[in-house]
Amino acid sequence: MPQTTHYKIDYSDVPIRLFKSDFLEFFTHITPTAIVVIWTPVIALFLIRAFSESMLVGSALYILPALALGLFIWTFTEYTMHRFVFHFPPRTPTMERITFLFHGIHHAQPSLKTRLVMPPVVSIPLALIFYGLFSLVFGWLNAPLWIAPTVAGVVLGYLIYDLTHYATHHWPIRGGYFKFLKRHHMLHHFKTEDARFGVTSPIWDYVFRTMPAE
Repeated sequence: MPQTTHYKIDYSDVPIRLFKSDFLEFFTHITPTAIVVIWTPVIALFLIRAFSESMLVGSALYILPALALGLFIWTFTEYTMHRFVFHFPPRTPTMERITFLFHGIHHAQPSLKTRLVMPPVVSIPLALIFYGLFSLVFGWLNAPLWIAPTVAGVVLGYLIYDLTHYATHHWPIRGGYFKFLKRHHMLHHFKTEDARFGVTSPIWDYVFRTMPAE
C-alpha cells in the first residue's frame, strides 16, 4: 500500500500554533490526566444511575451486556471517525485546513504530548450526540433502562481509546497485546496512513480490509 504522508514531521516540543488567538489556542491542548478527571466521574454517574434504575425492575442483569454493547459501539465509532472523518480527503483549501485542525496536526507533530487526546470541545459534543441517539433508539425499543449503562460503556471505551493512544506514543510497552497496538499505530503513522485505523482494536481493520498484509 503506498505511503500517504502529507505532512513534514516535526519532532520538537514546541507546538505548531493553530490559532492566532491565545484563547482558542488554549483549547487545542489537553493532557491525559485532564480527560481522566473529566470523564471518570461521568462514567461513575451513569453506572450509579443504571444501578438505581435497576432497582425499579428488581434486576441488574442487563447492565453488563449494555456496558459491553457501549464498548463495542465505541470500537466501531473509533474506527469510522478515524478513517472517514479524521482522514477525510480534502477537496478545497478550507477543507484541508479543517482536517489539519482535527487530525492532520497530530500526524505533523505526532509526539507532542498535549495533542494526543481528544480535547473536550470535541469530546463533550460527541458524548451529547451519543446520549441523544441512545435516548431515541432505546426509547423506540421500549428499553430506556439500557440508556445509562450503554452510554457508560461508550464513554469508558472513549477513555480507554485516548489513554491507549497516548500510551502508544509515549509509554515504554515491551510485550503483549499493547505492544501489538503500539506497532499497529506506529505503522499507521509512518508507513500506511490510509490503513490501520483502529487504535484500541484492529477488528474493524480486518472487517473492512484496511489491515495490509505484512
